[in-house]
Amino acid sequence: MRQLLAGKTAPILIVLLAIGLFWYAAAIWMNAPWQTTLNQRAGLDSVGATEFIGQTWSQDKPVLPAPHQVAGEIWNATVGTDIASKRSLAYHASITLSATLLGFALGTLLGIGLAVVIVHNDASERSLMPWIIASQTIPILAIAPMVVVGLGAVGVTGLLPKALISMYLSFFPVVVGMVKGLRTPEAIQLDLMHTYSATPWQVFSKLRWPAAIPFLFASMKVGIAISLIGAVVGELSNNAGGGLGVRLLTGSYNGQTIQIWAALFIAAGLAAVLVIAVGAAERLVNRAMGARP
Repeated sequence: MRQLLAGKTAPILIVLLAIGLFWYAAAIWMNAPWQTTLNQRAGLDSVGATEFIGQTWSQDKPVLPAPHQVAGEIWNATVGTDIASKRSLAYHASITLSATLLGFALGTLLGIGLAVVIVHNDASERSLMPWIIASQTIPILAIAPMVVVGLGAVGVTGLLPKALISMYLSFFPVVVGMVKGLRTPEAIQLDLMHTYSATPWQVFSKLRWPAAIPFLFASMKVGIAISLIGAVVGELSNNAGGGLGVRLLTGSYNGQTIQIWAALFIAAGLAAVLVIAVGAAERLVNRAMGARP
């Protein structure tokens, strides 16, 4: 027990327990008015406190579902449902994951390319950076429908429109991080490379690029998370292709709050796994480059 309290596990468990207790209490408070109405309609005027609390935690369409209801929905919609079925959260998660990864890859490549151009060309920095910053001030909810509808009008549907929305969100942190990273080498280090008669490519590959790797992975962790957000928002604008965004939309239309919360938790878990995967890739790259653990 002493080792448990001294480590990192106990604080996490305490926080999770506090969140769970608060969530259950909030479910009682938010579901109580509707449950009172249901009991009055059924002629149940004298209901004990324990029974009433149980009723607020077991409504079919609660205002706030209890944690065990969300967990049960996730289990039934993943393990208890065929993965090829459109009722499966795993099926919809795979669609969202595909759009996220494609958009993240495109956004990362675009961000690195823009950063290289900006670092090596002062005119590009003055002309591109203001527009890159301004692009992120436009709400994604306004852009997503235009992208989906516009590309659909020319016959481009399916994965690509959602991936482009993800790319739009994910390229920005990569640009900012890589510009900072590529400019990390000090003037004395650049002068030393020039003393060795290094070519511009050698300066980039042997000095600037290795120095920018930590910034790249830090940016990618942010980019992969917001890339998932972009994919979900893109799915909200096109409910024909499936995905977690479609599950959120159909749940909202039908008042299925348990379904909405289950899809949200799957999306959050998917984002966490992707960030962890980027972190694992960072450790592998650092090890390959001989960095100290």
